[in-house]
Amino acid sequence: MNDIKTRANDFSKGSILKHILRLAIPMTIAQLITILYNIVDRMFIGRIGGVETTDALTGVGVCLPIVTIIMAFSNLIGAGAAPLISIERGRNNGEESESILGNACSLLIIVGISISVLGLCFKTPILKLLGASDATLPYADSYITIYLIGAIFPVIALGLNSIINAQGFGKTGMLTIAIGAMLNIILDPILIFVFNMGVAGAAIATVISQIASAIWTVGFLLSKKATYTIKLRHMIRLNSRRIKKILSLGLAGFTMLATNAAVQMVCNMTLKQYGSDLYIGIMTIITSVRDILVLPVQGFSQGAQPVLGYNYGAEKNGRVKKAIKYMSVILISYTVLAWMTVAVFPQFFIRIFTENSDLLAGGVPALHIYFFGFFFMALQFCAQTVFTALDKPKQAVFFSMFRKIIIVVPMTILLPVFWTPHVNGVFWAEPISNLIGGAAAFTTMILTVYKKL
Repeated sequence: MNDIKTRANDFSKGSILKHILRLAIPMTIAQLITILYNIVDRMFIGRIGGVETTDALTGVGVCLPIVTIIMAFSNLIGAGAAPLISIERGRNNGEESESILGNACSLLIIVGISISVLGLCFKTPILKLLGASDATLPYADSYITIYLIGAIFPVIALGLNSIINAQGFGKTGMLTIAIGAMLNIILDPILIFVFNMGVAGAAIATVISQIASAIWTVGFLLSKKATYTIKLRHMIRLNSRRIKKILSLGLAGFTMLATNAAVQMVCNMTLKQYGSDLYIGIMTIITSVRDILVLPVQGFSQGAQPVLGYNYGAEKNGRVKKAIKYMSVILISYTVLAWMTVAVFPQFFIRIFTENSDLLAGGVPALHIYFFGFFFMALQFCAQTVFTALDKPKQAVFFSMFRKIIIVVPMTILLPVFWTPHVNGVFWAEPISNLIGGAAAFTTMILTVYKKL
């Protein structure tokens, strides 16, 4: 049975673009649904009404760095194990693939429990550090307390879903996210408005949805439908060399998300210093719009990664180069189109989340600035995908840190000092970092990896 499944997901033969699209389309849909997971709460909270709208939306926005960190730890393990499994699949090494899966599963459980315990112990000082004011702290605390109690479930669901995709089951991976997201969309208005639970209702809906997703992923990887399944002996036999490889390769994805959290934190603090809670609310909306527009980029790059890794493991370097070309052209073309769309219809994107006149008035010019030169971001994604898929963790980690920590964070702090109005300096930090970081990462990938294939 495993031989049949392996042949069905043999990426070393047939059309490269067809293989990528076969994985990328369901992964993109899964990314869309994942984004719904993350933003649907903000969409409903933004319509609570009255003065409470801005405070509630800003309170949830303050929590975003914590949610991003939780996703980062899931990504550390899932995105670390997935390319290793793809490479071993290319080598027809099923035993090692299942060992990697078992070790990853144990790590996800340990990390999920640790996040819950530590997060609940230190949530209040962390929220204040992230920019919560006296007005927004009650909303932020209500949301994040419930989310942290159930933190193990998104860690398991997202981490194991990467491994499902690595085995070539893109549609199953899509269903993992779809089940939870649809539940979240159904439960949110019921708990927020019908039961009048507000922000707490949004958090409860999210946790219930993530429990459903986690049950689905574990169930699939325990069944005979999967090529490689979770086995207790592989979970118990933790191997230090294997764990080190998982963590070192997953460090790139972790760094990208963790640095996103750092940027969110610095943005909130700087906006609070030079502006008000209103601008933290605007940044929450802009971040949500970015999450929507970047999802096809994430879906396509994730669809390309197993194909790249498989062919690299099978020593089909010509096919690896062809996959890189397809990915680069498609992602750059899409992000140019997305930039133009935001430039022409900014109010449409803001109205997805709120009809508040103050948020609309401040959000339109901020959105124009933030998305200027959006296509440079695609260069970063292309390079990061290649580095990760081809087991080049050092390069992947460096360029994740380079754009966010070395460029964005200092610019977010320094530009407002010299900019008028000051808050616009915060929004300009993103496009400038996309230009410098994206160009540097892509050029390095071409010169050091692509030419050597």
